[in-house]
Amino acid sequence: MNSNHCSKLLTLLFAAALVVSAVGPAAAISASASGAPDEAKVGSDVTATFTIEKPFSEYDSWTLNGTTALTDVTWTVKLYDQAGDKIGQKSYDGQSFDHALKKTDAYEVEVKIEGTVPEVENFTYDPAQTLTLAELHQVREGGSSEAIADPWTFRPYTQESADARAAIEDAEAAIQDAEDSGAKVTEAKSTLADAISAFDGENFGLASDLAGKAAESANSSQQSSQQTRMLLYGGAGLLALVAVVGGALWYRSRQDSYDKLR
Repeated sequence: MNSNHCSKLLTLLFAAALVVSAVGPAAAISASASGAPDEAKVGSDVTATFTIEKPFSEYDSWTLNGTTALTDVTWTVKLYDQAGDKIGQKSYDGQSFDHALKKTDAYEVEVKIEGTVPEVENFTYDPAQTLTLAELHQVREGGSSEAIADPWTFRPYTQESADARAAIEDAEAAIQDAEDSGAKVTEAKSTLADAISAFDGENFGLASDLAGKAAESANSSQQSSQQTRMLLYGGAGLLALVAVVGGALWYRSRQDSYDKLR
């Protein structure tokens, strides 16, 4: 094989590799959400909708599985064709469901969830406790399963936990401001740590009180630091003034002595 022929063969192989790379494997299906909350009050009703596009881009048949931490749940699965017309619908009750899908004209699968936010077993300040709103999986023949998207989660709260969290966040901001100004906030930080411990122990009233005291301590330290700086600046200014006046008086006395000598 001569060098020209070899060069042409390598060029063709390289071009073929580029074509294969450009085409690549079919993209996996994914899902988007509408109305999914970031936080929700315990006992409140939640509704969200998840949309899966091109459900048969990889497999002609598979099972859609969904799970949630909500209670009193109803799932509604709807199928739409490419024109946006509904071609199928089915509902399921419970915290999980399985819906068999076989290749049809379905271009889009819509999953609607309706449920109630349950009681929280363990509240935590950081990281904040979360519950699963919905988790969707593609289950194939043989039982292999793959998540269609990352789970949708939200932070549950009660009025008391929300008030305590807000108080702690205010205290954190006050401490940060005081620290940035150069104030000592050791006591405020210690009280804040106690407030967070109380929150994690679900003693929200105590957590709010301690957070308030931490904020007051931080603000007091900041004011004291500012007053100290003002006194220092005032003292420095007074010293400068005394030096200027003293210098002027000294200069004047020297001038008077000089005039007398003349």
